[in-house]
Amino acid sequence: MINDRIDLVHWRERLQREGRVQIADYLQPVAAERLRQCLEQEVPWTLALRDGAGARTIDHAAYAAMDEGARAALLAQTAAEARAGDAGAGGEFRFAYDSYMMVTAYQQGRDPGLLLHRVLELFNSPDYIAFARALTGDARIRRANAQATRYQPGHFLRYHTDEEHSEGRLYAYVLNLSHHWQADWGGLLQFIDADGQVLDTFLPRWNTLSLFAVPAGHAVSLVAPWARQDRLAITGWLLT
Repeated sequence: MINDRIDLVHWRERLQREGRVQIADYLQPVAAERLRQCLEQEVPWTLALRDGAGARTIDHAAYAAMDEGARAALLAQTAAEARAGDAGAGGEFRFAYDSYMMVTAYQQGRDPGLLLHRVLELFNSPDYIAFARALTGDARIRRANAQATRYQPGHFLRYHTDEEHSEGRLYAYVLNLSHHWQADWGGLLQFIDADGQVLDTFLPRWNTLSLFAVPAGHAVSLVAPWARQDRLAITGWLLT
């Protein structure tokens, strides 16, 4: 599934030097296309959001039953409350995007046969953990978690750092699975310093792995109403 032509030494040195990399052609082409198809057609999405009431999830049945007007009103309310809770450096962050929590679904035995369960098994196999250690140069990695994400117009993820000591997060990753994404569609992974300045921006290019050390200030910019497709990805952390 993973492209065997990835230059581990090159990317490891760059990650250690810069703290973040985006690796092109991460998956074998057939595997990348099959995984994109799964996210586009087969995943029973939920809506993950965090507003003034805190973080919560609207389950698949309730979310699927909402009409476009109800969804738009909910996103507008979430955006308004994100404005009230300014999420600058050190502030409270807010988000709204479609999610499938792969670890929880796997543990609960939901959606048997869904390809994402096999992906989670792969990401926690001895061979993949050894690969992740070689890629990062970090022998502390012992496991990986994952969620599938779908950002549609109006979805966003405000500033945060991913720091969470109890879970043992070492590196965050985003496996991008949307074809021909354009910069003015939004959905950009932006790295932000303590003064609120953008240090770097990763376009969610097809079949790339964005990988960065935790903690790191970052955000996913609002997906524009004219975006012609959804921003599809599998995201998570490499953990101790």
